[in-house]
Amino acid sequence: MPVTIQTLPAEVINLIAAGEVIDSIAAAVRELVENSLDAGATRIVVSVWPEQWRVQVADNGTGMDLENLQQAASPHSTSKITTEADLYKIATLGFRGEALHSLAQLGCLEVLSRSNDLGLGDFWENRESVQTPANSSFNKGGAENARSGWRVVYNRAGEAVEVETAAIAPGTVVTVANLFGNWPVRRTFLSPAQQMRSIQSIIQQIAICHPHVNWQLRQANTPCFYVTSASTASQILPQFVRGVRSSDLQYLKLDLPASPQNLQAANFLRETQLVGATSKHNYQLPVADSQLSVTNSQSLELVIGLPDRCHRRRPDWVKVAVNRRVVRSPELEQTILSAFARTCPRDRYPVCFVHLQISPSEIDWNRHPAKVEIYLHDPSFWQAQVGVAINRALHLNDEVLPDPPIPDRVGQLLKASEQKSAYSVGVSARQNDDGGEEASCNKIGLMELRAIAQVHNTYIVAEHSSGMWLVEQHIAHERVLYEQLCAAWQLKSLEKPVILSQLSALQIENLSRLGLEVETFGEQLWAAREVPELLASRDDCADALFELSKVADLQAAQVATACRSAIRNGTPLSLLQMQNLLDEWQQTRNPRTCPHGRPIYFALEESTLARIFRRSWVIGKSHGI
Repeated sequence: MPVTIQTLPAEVINLIAAGEVIDSIAAAVRELVENSLDAGATRIVVSVWPEQWRVQVADNGTGMDLENLQQAASPHSTSKITTEADLYKIATLGFRGEALHSLAQLGCLEVLSRSNDLGLGDFWENRESVQTPANSSFNKGGAENARSGWRVVYNRAGEAVEVETAAIAPGTVVTVANLFGNWPVRRTFLSPAQQMRSIQSIIQQIAICHPHVNWQLRQANTPCFYVTSASTASQILPQFVRGVRSSDLQYLKLDLPASPQNLQAANFLRETQLVGATSKHNYQLPVADSQLSVTNSQSLELVIGLPDRCHRRRPDWVKVAVNRRVVRSPELEQTILSAFARTCPRDRYPVCFVHLQISPSEIDWNRHPAKVEIYLHDPSFWQAQVGVAINRALHLNDEVLPDPPIPDRVGQLLKASEQKSAYSVGVSARQNDDGGEEASCNKIGLMELRAIAQVHNTYIVAEHSSGMWLVEQHIAHERVLYEQLCAAWQLKSLEKPVILSQLSALQIENLSRLGLEVETFGEQLWAAREVPELLASRDDCADALFELSKVADLQAAQVATACRSAIRNGTPLSLLQMQNLLDEWQQTRNPRTCPHGRPIYFALEESTLARIFRRSWVIGKSHGI
């Protein structure tokens, strides 16, 4: 049965923040598509006529019957919450009941809807049998289903003033015309091009949180933007972020524990209710039922652009979403930027999308009229979870670099050969013959990288189970040393001081910030009796200290020290030295790039080699079998 739209009681209205903020066509689109998603839509078409200040959103959601349609645009009318306790367990994108009412006040609102008797999403598999009105985005022609659809027009107060049957497919079509007709000041600074860019940006942010939905944006009757449904956000992002390919992205999904604060609150409430139940008093606690049990379905989805492959000039794709909505979270955004520190080139920013699916009791949505700002009850806990997830995604291990798939025919042949010999495919924990689940082999740890040669005394050739890698020895060692210096910036006392000359007052101050105190040793001469441990035994220690005197912060000094101390290109290494460097490099926190943002390795997969040499996996084909 369809849910019922009803006006909220006054005590609930008084607890809700100000109504929906609709200051542009883009804001109107945001409110309407969120209603479509709450209705379970899997296909949404947004049509905009910016010069006419008209917008239409059509979906294949559950739709509404006549009774709900007549109530839909009334103030504070919603089917998503009913009591004060519901404010503590909000699981929908909308809940205030003001979107349609606000649109009715700001323009001419018309809604066509038909309840979806087939169930969510079934319309698109049965769309040949249903029709829509001639002026809608879903026009199919004909009117055999008109008896089950309704068209309602509302006045400025949100009251239904025109009601008639309409031929419409299951779902809803909302049209707002003459938007801001009585508010001309809101039209002053919004050009058609600006509005279309804003609408496209809003659809992108919503689409990445709902990858199962197909989207289409039309300007007038001309399609100008599509998003095709997918299984994960990593398949959505390349559809609209220019220059980003699927191979540039790393996807990771992790189950999350409940926060300590939520566990403590749940235990307290459970004990309080137990006490109340055994006493003669009837306790009425304004809390959600979900607060009494800790959810087991919390998760974190992460999509990152690998820093050795893609980055951006602005942090415009450092995005945080919570429970299917992109939000502003300065704490989590700063955590992301910190996790990518010294992985991207100078003045470049990462591509990163973090989506937290957490218990509603962990969030207070009722903070901002547009619901773009939220309050997390335990922000430090979620910051830690995001940091851990990014570190795991940046590691070089089987979890984030799974073995390439082996064709079924080849796998069967190799499995047969394994039973009769000591030969091993090198792929562990494959599915057994009974079709059982694979054993988990994606553990954080070293990959099997075996040093086999050195090219031009610069590049280490490493063999991997799925191909071969070239590792640039200098910047790999630079990454190792940099992270060691970040963990421990140690100074070493010298028996014989290092003499520096021609230092300015600013350079002396910079050295002092690094803990490198210098003392006057003569005219325009200074003596340093402590130096960074890595530089202590170097012949060019004086030059290194002079270089450090020009940087203003510790991190830049650590980068400069690591760069100067790393193995130089052109240095011959033994196989043991190369293997030790590979092992140390793999254990670093950010092994993909050096502290300057340069890529450290180049992977040449076995599948690529096979394609280059035109090898065929079909055994015997080259012999005409």
